[in-house]
Amino acid sequence: MSKLRILYAATEINPFLQTTRVAEFLRRLPQGMQEMGMEIRIFVPRFGIINERKNRLHEVVRLSGINIAVGEDEKPLIIKVASIPNAKLQVYFIDNEDYFHRKSVLRDKNDQFHPDNDERAIFFCKGVLETVKKLGWSPDIVHCNDWMTGLMPLYLKTTYKKDPIFKDAKSIFTVYNNEFDYKFDSNIIEKAKMLDIDDSMLAALQSADFQGFIKIGMEYADSVVRSDEDFSDNVNALFSEYAKGRNIGQVADDENLLNSYYTLYNELAN
Repeated sequence: MSKLRILYAATEINPFLQTTRVAEFLRRLPQGMQEMGMEIRIFVPRFGIINERKNRLHEVVRLSGINIAVGEDEKPLIIKVASIPNAKLQVYFIDNEDYFHRKSVLRDKNDQFHPDNDERAIFFCKGVLETVKKLGWSPDIVHCNDWMTGLMPLYLKTTYKKDPIFKDAKSIFTVYNNEFDYKFDSNIIEKAKMLDIDDSMLAALQSADFQGFIKIGMEYADSVVRSDEDFSDNVNALFSEYAKGRNIGQVADDENLLNSYYTLYNELAN
């Protein structure tokens, strides 16, 4: 089997930030795949509670400076990088002063959900793909983790499909039980649009909530995986709906995790 290139995008990763299971999963899986001979790139948002000095983050000037459109606004993209201690892995951090400098993750100190988390997700998804283009690194697999990466499979199937960097890339979307009750503004469709994307392609996002991001990710990903967590009845109903004609797998977080994903990646790429 050839040496595959795997791009991981997620909300968090140990040891830089952990609020959910995603961080531990992202710490374990990429290193395991690297040790099995795959080439890895990892991208996460640079949330403001990540201590840059302690974690030795530094800006990569040659990758920074792109403007990312979110609706009618354009926001400058800053790329930072740090190494995972005791592992030969680098992590790329997507940063922007407006979106990621507040000292919190998805909720403020009063436990209120940030109303611009939809914009932060859009900025993150576009920022990852634009940075990978600038790196000139063609992934075979783009593994998207958690709701915040839900738009990436759509972008890969539309605007970025024409780019030589992504023309052969396949996407995986892993869904975690990080459900929230917040409903975003109705203009989320306008914010998420890109070239080659019309309203009908974003129909799954119209609910403007957690389920909307999950639906859009499941609709456009080449493979969907659900974590081995308990989900609400609403989300289980989504899995049932989208399982029709699609393959929704479940990979247990056990001693077979690495082999299961190794097999899935190779099957998808070949």
